[in-house]
Amino acid sequence: MRRLTVVQLLPALHSGGVERSTLEIAAALVQAGHRALVVSAGGRLVEPLLASGAEHLTLDIGRKSLLTLRHMPTLRRLFAEVGADIVHARSRLPAWLGLHAVRALPAAQRPHWVTTVHGLNSPGRYSAVMTTGERVICVSETVRDFVQQHYPAVPAQRLQVIPRGVDTAQFPRVGSHDRRPRLALAKDHPWLAAVTAPLLLLPGRGTRLKGHTHALQLLARLHAAGVMAQLWMLGTDEPGREAYVQELRQQAQALGVGDALHISAPTSKIAQAYAASDLVLQLSDKPEAFGRTVVEALAVGRPVLGWDHGGVGELLRQLQPAGAVALGDMQALGERALALLAAAPSLPARIPFTLQAMQRDTLRLYADLAG
Repeated sequence: MRRLTVVQLLPALHSGGVERSTLEIAAALVQAGHRALVVSAGGRLVEPLLASGAEHLTLDIGRKSLLTLRHMPTLRRLFAEVGADIVHARSRLPAWLGLHAVRALPAAQRPHWVTTVHGLNSPGRYSAVMTTGERVICVSETVRDFVQQHYPAVPAQRLQVIPRGVDTAQFPRVGSHDRRPRLALAKDHPWLAAVTAPLLLLPGRGTRLKGHTHALQLLARLHAAGVMAQLWMLGTDEPGREAYVQELRQQAQALGVGDALHISAPTSKIAQAYAASDLVLQLSDKPEAFGRTVVEALAVGRPVLGWDHGGVGELLRQLQPAGAVALGDMQALGERALALLAAAPSLPARIPFTLQAMQRDTLRLYADLAG
């Protein structure tokens, strides 16, 4: 296959699933001998992007302002000068700019146009730009169904499901009775060394959508049933979220589980956190497009309990059906948690949603488009 030049467009490179996927595809392109460029406003992930051998152009193409339109000619010149074969947009405003820049080029110079629908954004004209790709990558069957429901005019053959994947080397399986992960994390979280009761882990940002209140209610139900579990909200304690964290602590006190709640900042040692827990929770009120937490936890060998909707429900039904509970059914959630803690369910021996599969299928899509 000839050497391709692929340009990816997104607002910034701070953190998040979209950003991570961008870096993973850039690294795969470079490793396969292609040229990978990323256009964004920059951020802390620029350094690892450059370290992979990819290139970065700093343009603030994600700012919702009329001034952002001035970047359209710059993008058009960039695509022409580098001889872009593929332009891949991963977010709505960068996609609008990129689409007009591509269309402004002479037909013979136009790169192929690819979009990825990473989330279940509000349907409408603004979001519809993510369905304009010659190929529209959907990160799950849930996303493809969403696109077909809200944008029925998009030909089905243009939609391709390429699930996001995890690097199983970074999430190795750990025996359920192995205490080493807890002891290793106890240096940063001393309370872990003394935990002998079942440990529930709810990873996620400090936002109400992540279902922290449901987790607290679940914890209270377990205590009422005589299971004195502990709950770890990992990643919830973020700058600007102090009032929300305090609110959660007050709720825990009111439910009588204040001493069993632990709230901490995000960590890079998420794989060890999964391994240190007995049950991982995914209780987001808003349906998620994929649900990477489910795959990461199962890769490590820990059962997951979550609402049966969106990408989380899709993954649980496929990989660990015993962990899927009807949205909002707190009684069923409590009963299922007790069952999962009493006897670990059968977990998949192999995780199909791997980083390598995602990289391979995306590069194959690029190659098919570029001929």
